[in-house]
Amino acid sequence: MALTSDDAAVSEFYERFPYPPPQDDVEAYRRAWSDARRRAESHLVWPAERYRDDRSILVAGCGTIQAAHYALRWPRARVVGIDVSATSLAFTEELKRRHNIENLELRQLAVERVGDLGETFEYVVCTGVLHHLPNPDAGLRALRDVLEPAGAINVMVYAPYGRAGIYMLAEYCRRLGIGRTDHDVNDLAATLKALPADHPLTPLLRNSPDFADRSGLADALLHPQDRSYSVPQFLDFLARGGLTFARWVRQAPYLPWCGALASTPHQSRLAALTPEAQFAAVELLRGTMARHSAIAYRADQFRLDAAFDFDADEWLRYTPIRLPDTIEVRDRLPPGASAVLINRNHTYADLYLPIDARRERMLTAIDGKRTIAEICDQDGDRAAARTFFEQLWRWDQIVFDSSL
Repeated sequence: MALTSDDAAVSEFYERFPYPPPQDDVEAYRRAWSDARRRAESHLVWPAERYRDDRSILVAGCGTIQAAHYALRWPRARVVGIDVSATSLAFTEELKRRHNIENLELRQLAVERVGDLGETFEYVVCTGVLHHLPNPDAGLRALRDVLEPAGAINVMVYAPYGRAGIYMLAEYCRRLGIGRTDHDVNDLAATLKALPADHPLTPLLRNSPDFADRSGLADALLHPQDRSYSVPQFLDFLARGGLTFARWVRQAPYLPWCGALASTPHQSRLAALTPEAQFAAVELLRGTMARHSAIAYRADQFRLDAAFDFDADEWLRYTPIRLPDTIEVRDRLPPGASAVLINRNHTYADLYLPIDARRERMLTAIDGKRTIAEICDQDGDRAAARTFFEQLWRWDQIVFDSSL
């Protein structure tokens, strides 16, 4: 298959710098995915559908390992991975052979030409890819066209404000004519050690795994195609691609009810905005979001899957399901708290939810089987339960099964 000149430039980059860095062992990843974990992810994407684990999944721009990861986490699904890099696909093929991953197919194919597969998918995953395309809109439309009517897409793109330091250093590299040779990359890594402690890139150097090796460093600072999207730009991007925004994969960082924002004088003004305006304002206030990850559906399909009603009595029939990366902390608690709830995927230190003993009892009653109404029958205070379960949902502690 012939690649366009722009695709070829990106392909050549990843031939030299396979990303993410190849991994030899994925068995620990396989063991981490229980049926309970799959059910939680399924209802994050499709709250109103009964749980299934045999879907068709496309991983677009799969790199060295992402398609293998999806095949391992969903062993009964049919997973197809595409990428423009033959080297990246070769690493994945080796993982497939070594670990006997029978539900995975791989094709060297540009995202924009995904229609050449001649099939559609229930779930499309495209994370960290579209912002590297010469025409991201064309890539997103192509993915939408292979999405089944009731399907969902998981999209991640770069965000501008949290990547300000990266774009400053990328411009620095362009001005100095820094190339992609081993010598240039090694010199760049050495030079970054001289950055001032208050440079915008310094926190990312300290905390992001992207800078831990030469491939990650090159991907961040020397990529031939790179752009970013603010919240309004991202939502417009989805709409142009024929998609409807459903939810953020992790929504608490975007909401005025969560974290330190909830106690600011502006909270009521933020809460009065439309959801889209809230997201945009909170992105500006937080200031360090480096990426946006969202679930979206086809715009030509009327869907209410991700809409939850806590005003009427609809919420009573929801079945809450704990997200697997949530933990209860009992050290150094605020006054009156019996525990603090944290989602380990959150990167903002203010996103912790204190709960008292009564709320902890309701939390403990969540077993993935009982509805909120059944849990309330044990506690008796439905008003308190409504507030608490809405909090848990907003803070990415639970998802809902609303299929019954």
